[in-house]
Amino acid sequence: MWLRVRQIAFIVTDADAVAKQLHDVFGLEVAYIDDHLPGAFGLQNRLLPVGTQFIELCAPIRENTAGGRYLERRGGDGGYMVICQCDDHAPRKQRVKDLGIRVVTARDTDVSNLMQLHPADTGGSFLEIDWHSGADDQFPGWSHAIRGPWHEHIRTDRVSAISGVEIQSADPANLAARWSEIIEAPLSDGPEGPVMQVHNATIRFVPATDGRPEGLGGIDLVATDAAAAKDAARAHGLLRDDGVIMIGGMRIRLV
Repeated sequence: MWLRVRQIAFIVTDADAVAKQLHDVFGLEVAYIDDHLPGAFGLQNRLLPVGTQFIELCAPIRENTAGGRYLERRGGDGGYMVICQCDDHAPRKQRVKDLGIRVVTARDTDVSNLMQLHPADTGGSFLEIDWHSGADDQFPGWSHAIRGPWHEHIRTDRVSAISGVEIQSADPANLAARWSEIIEAPLSDGPEGPVMQVHNATIRFVPATDGRPEGLGGIDLVATDAAAAKDAARAHGLLRDDGVIMIGGMRIRLV
């Protein structure tokens, strides 16, 4: 069985402001806004393609929402969800059931399955495991997430893919073991902590050293023009001395 990182969600106070930063630094464009989210979850979103993967920006628009509480717990803008595509959903569902993990949201259709897991049971962040037909099409029809001609908004002049996910914790080894148990992928030793390889990305589990609680702390983007992206980040005051770009409370590394 394979698992791919399809989408990374940020939780932010101002989705448009963060979308502009992603555009100014990486050239990414908003391709879709889901008009279902405000009524259902009290959130607004912006979806920006990175190749055929996505960065999603979620922002609370009313008080006392799950997203708003998560934003408060994380101490401001930051990572929210790791959303994955699998090749066979039934065994993933059974695995979650066997482990006693609560499912927050589930939806099944003839062409797709969605399963969002409770972060209190997974640790680290929301973990969502989905299946969609046509995952290997040139432009997959991600019907749970995006509609319309989203592929017309793909811009790869500076970055082309999401290749890494960084989750921080006071106990990265224990968190990594839990994710490995859920995803059924082995762990190896990385320079900062355990590492898990999925089909198209590396998931790193690192110590929380920034004063913020456990959560999704960063992503890696495959650079097609790293110099242009870093120059733009520097001009906007978003580039750290170590080369990491900070947008939406997330550490973004170019590889």
